[in-house]
Amino acid sequence: FHPPLDTQVWIYVIAVYLCVSFMMFVIARFTPYEWCNPHPCDPNTDTVENQFSVLNSLWFTIGAFMQQGCEIAPRAVSTRMVAGCWWFFTLIIISSYTANLAAFLTIEKMVSPIQGAEDLAKQTDIKYGTLGSGSTKAFFERSKFPTYQRMWSFMKTATPSVFVAGNKEGEGRVLNGDYAYFAESSTIEYMVERNCDLMQVGQWLDSKGYGIGLPQDSPYRDKISSIILKLQEDQTIQKFYNTWWKEKNKDGECIDSTKKQTNALTIKNVGGIFVVLIAGTMAGVVVAFFEFLWKARKNAKEDKQSLCSEIGEELRFAVRCFDSSSKPVHRKPSYDVTDNGLQSMPLNSYKNNGRNDIGFN
Repeated sequence: FHPPLDTQVWIYVIAVYLCVSFMMFVIARFTPYEWCNPHPCDPNTDTVENQFSVLNSLWFTIGAFMQQGCEIAPRAVSTRMVAGCWWFFTLIIISSYTANLAAFLTIEKMVSPIQGAEDLAKQTDIKYGTLGSGSTKAFFERSKFPTYQRMWSFMKTATPSVFVAGNKEGEGRVLNGDYAYFAESSTIEYMVERNCDLMQVGQWLDSKGYGIGLPQDSPYRDKISSIILKLQEDQTIQKFYNTWWKEKNKDGECIDSTKKQTNALTIKNVGGIFVVLIAGTMAGVVVAFFEFLWKARKNAKEDKQSLCSEIGEELRFAVRCFDSSSKPVHRKPSYDVTDNGLQSMPLNSYKNNGRNDIGFN
């Protein structure tokens, strides 16, 4: 499961998972709209609770990443923004991972079990041969390497004969299956470019160049040699090769499956979605800040106290009760009749052993 994504991407994914979970926890505690009545049927409850504890935040993000979801749902605009960006992040990452994993599995199936002459020499199920006469057959016949000697012994004793009369016959036997055809590299490259069902396996067995034969002491030898060198230097020969081997292929260029590679997705491929996630999280922080100020301003008017003191109380609660998921509910001030007239005091102002007592002056 690891190769479709680069190791650096895996590390970044784990890092943003932890960061987003922590930010969900912080933003949910900061915004007042995530503090809700745990018992909706009892409107007179004394406490409100926040569902985004540390463990619940971790569970919420991992549930979305695994595309399973969970029973927790954000309520505030700020937490919904962060959750939406996280969902979009997981959509792109999971889709990219799935696509690249499919590519890895496809390429793995397309790789030939035979990677070279050594693999052919070790088995007998796939036959192999050359032209009935020519330089390729002479190479195996005269070779001093044990692998090629063993292959020559197999070819000359194989029944039916593995030698063919021409390249077309060799190509046909390969297409019929269980046969490998040895020929000159130029011939093999030309055949592979013309038929996408063929592929070249392994590297060259031997390296030889082509030459133009001339009589001894011919006056044209030096001139022809200099012209060939000039054609090589200005890449004219390579242009001819591209024209007649590749561009003249009417069916389009065939890609050797042994050369296909699927690379792991790096941060350069998926870095943009990390930027979107970070930007969305920062936007959620800004929205939570304004939600906090709006609610604090509203509560300050109801409590008839300054905005700064109301903000200070809320911040002190967030710092002091960092591990708590519940807090006293905020209520409008109540009025009691005293000897001196009306006295305003908020309910739940005094607590004693879990009971709310009303004080009198």
